[in-house]
Amino acid sequence: MRIVIYTLGCKVNQYESDGIAHLLKEKGHQISTEIVPADIYILNSCAVTNEAEKKSRQTIAKFKTCNKNAKIIVCGCASQKDATQFSNMTGVTFIKGTANKLKIIENLENVGVNIDNLPLEYNEEFVSMPTKTRAHIKIQDGCNNFCSYCIIPYLRGRSRSRGLEQILNEVDRLSKIVKEIVITGIDITDYKINGERAISTLIEKLQTYKSVRFRLGSLEQGILDQIFINAIKKANICPHFHLSLQSGCDETLKRMNRKYKVQDYLNSVKLIKDNFEDASITTDIIVGFPGETEEEFLKTCEFAKTVGFYNIHIFPYSKRSGTIAERMPQVDGKVKKERAKKLANINIELNKKFINKCTNKIFTVLTEETDGEYVIGHTENYIKCYIQEPCNLNEFIQVKIIKQYKDGAIAKIFKGDKNG
Repeated sequence: MRIVIYTLGCKVNQYESDGIAHLLKEKGHQISTEIVPADIYILNSCAVTNEAEKKSRQTIAKFKTCNKNAKIIVCGCASQKDATQFSNMTGVTFIKGTANKLKIIENLENVGVNIDNLPLEYNEEFVSMPTKTRAHIKIQDGCNNFCSYCIIPYLRGRSRSRGLEQILNEVDRLSKIVKEIVITGIDITDYKINGERAISTLIEKLQTYKSVRFRLGSLEQGILDQIFINAIKKANICPHFHLSLQSGCDETLKRMNRKYKVQDYLNSVKLIKDNFEDASITTDIIVGFPGETEEEFLKTCEFAKTVGFYNIHIFPYSKRSGTIAERMPQVDGKVKKERAKKLANINIELNKKFINKCTNKIFTVLTEETDGEYVIGHTENYIKCYIQEPCNLNEFIQVKIIKQYKDGAIAKIFKGDKNG
């Protein structure tokens, strides 16, 4: 059968979708990740914001325009949160939540709603199906942080870690197929071995893999110490740190139930910059969090400039039912939009500043795709490069950054002479 697997949300969802796709492909089905005519559509949904849930429902409507008679299966965080928003939609035949998604493939003719209890231990057996250049490896699931705005711990469960041997077996398999592996999870900084935090131990084990480079998913500030940094420097880990912030104001962070202050975060940034000359630091920031005053927002703007982020993912606060922040005094929607726009303009300037800092420097690009006259790929510090010269895909090449362009930079193949 022709099956579309469409993924919304985080890299963990992407990893799990890849695993479903791999097993269905082994059974002889034709798999696509684009919304095209198909017999069955599988939606791996997201619920991190109201907009994400809305997009999940809109995606189902798009499925039906391709084939009104197709079976539609929904799984993921949005269906875990509220299965009825999908069970009432015409064409949806089967609904799972976040747990045991692989059961979908056991019987594609299943009907109804089957939301399993969230597991207490890591017991999944996904086998990822990588792209031509990159693969994801999930090392952990769930979250124990319970930030006041976040519903994910209630949808994914408590933090639980995958066995080290399982991870390394998958690394060994994928390192023979792809050139880059992304280490992902809901909170990878909470990866544990025998109950003790062990992300540095895992990174040390990755040092033996020289043909593939690794990229870390989102990190919490508290994991960064010299031991962690030293482990990264010895392994082929990309100097791109997505360091979750959410706010640059201590008062707002306290209401968010984040476990650090801005100075703690700044200390972590200094540690990165002291050890990696051209490291990029990206982050997430919520604007218009309940109770956020104009003064608090301006503190966040100034803090973003102080850090010098390469890129900021900006989220206007989205009320999530069942969270503490839902009961706090809310910021007007118009104010949230205005603040998001202002921070977006700051982000544009920070992006340009970082690209300018890297101009005329040499980096390694993994070539990934073509777009018209350009070959496109990312540097180790995650600058998106547009290369006009002919080169093969899925290869590491040395480039010199020439100038800022679109959402990245024009780059020229570096041939080793003084003119680049």
